[in-house]
Formats: sequence, C-alpha cells, structure tokens
Amino acid sequence: MDFTFKIYEELVEALVGADYNFVTFEDYFSGKKPEGPLVILRHDVDRLPFNSVVTAEIEKKHHVRASYYFRVVPEAWNVDVIKKIASLGHECGYHYEDLDLANGDVDKAYELAKKHIEQLKEFYPVRTICMHGSPLSKNDNKEVWRKYSYKELGIIAEPYFDLDYEKVLYITDTGRAWNKTNVSVRDKVSSSLNVNVKTTEELIQLIHDDKLPEQVMINTHPNRWSNSIVPWTKELIMQNIKNVVKYALIKVRK
Repeated sequence: MDFTFKIYEELVEALVGADYNFVTFEDYFSGKKPEGPLVILRHDVDRLPFNSVVTAEIEKKHHVRASYYFRVVPEAWNVDVIKKIASLGHECGYHYEDLDLANGDVDKAYELAKKHIEQLKEFYPVRTICMHGSPLSKNDNKEVWRKYSYKELGIIAEPYFDLDYEKVLYITDTGRAWNKTNVSVRDKVSSSLNVNVKTTEELIQLIHDDKLPEQVMINTHPNRWSNSIVPWTKELIMQNIKNVVKYALIKVRK
C-alpha cells in the first residue's frame, strides 16, 4: 500500500541515507542553506491536522526538520497541533487562501492575510507563506500578491514566487499521486526538471540510485497518508472522485 506513514518514514530514511541536508523553507531563504545536496520537506495541512503530528514525529525521530503550512479554516486549524509541531522543531507557516475567502476581493483578501498571519504568529514567528490551491474556486489565491507585497508583512518567501525551479526539483503528492499535473489545478510549477514516478517506492528507488537533482522540494499533504485501512480507503475513493472533477475543470478553464 502506498501513501502510508510507514512508507513515508521509508522515504525520509532514504533521504537521510543519501546524505541530503534537510532545511526548512525559512532556512533556505535565511542564509542557512548548506553546501551539497539538500531537501525541503513541505507539508500542506489542508485537513485532518492530527495526521501532521504523525509525520512531524517521524521527522523528529530521524533528526530532520520540515515546513508545515496551516490553513485557518476549521477542518485544518488546530492550536494544539500547531504548538506540538513547533515544539518538535519544525517551521510553521501560513497556507493562505484569502482571495477565495474574500470572494475575489483583493483588498479584503490582503486584510485577511494580515490578520491570519498575526493569528499564527501567536504560536510561531511566521516568516514564510504558501498558497492553498483552492482547486474548485475560480480565484487564484496568488493574485493578491500582484497588487500587494507579502514582504511588507515580514514574510521573506513564498514557494510559488521565490524558488528557482530550474535549480530545485519540485515533487508534490497533489491528487494522491506524484507530480500528476493533469489533476493539479494550481499546485504545479514551470521547470525543465521533472521526475516520472507513479509510487513512493519508485521515488525512494530514485533516491537510492542517486537520480535526483542536488536540490529538491517534496510537498506532501498528511491528510492523504494513513496506516489504518478505513481512512486510507476513504481517502483513496474521495481523491479519485476529486481528480475526475479537477481534470474536468482543467479542461474547461483551458
């Protein structure tokens, strides 16, 4: 079975064994980027926040740090989870969707972003943010930064604007598959770097075979991962349905 916490730990172990340096997204843009191979483990906490504690504890066990991005909506926001993940030494950032929450009103979205960043700063000194794709919405949450600057809010970086994807390979489990662009509405980047893998086991094998670039960002959504058969199966079914809808949306919006 793929997308279990067991195989996620195997992925972390493979990266450790390949001598990758683990850096948070914040560290990458704070002058703490080491020489040699590096990986940024990014987690988008979309829902089921306690799943994120499991991945955070796996990473802590292997002495690595990751970046966790929290939505403010009820299905994702949990103060105890945020505190726990911060206490394990991980970065906490804001997974913003303010343009969607503001129904497309850019000015209102900016005010919401300021409010929500300050809300998260009660538990962690937030320095990076990351867009939530809101695939079913007509609003692209990144558009708020066409008018306003997140750097005026003390934010140093946002992955869809600030990473050079000609140097950093981006791998994401959006759609409960790896880099499945035909069902990814907004969680994708323009780059000549790419990997073609269908399973986490294949990704692990590429790491063992030293076939990944020196710089990698791996984005996972912990709500998609489980060791228990019932939630694992439920997520599989629901994600397959969502993928059909997202595929149709991509075709229509073209």
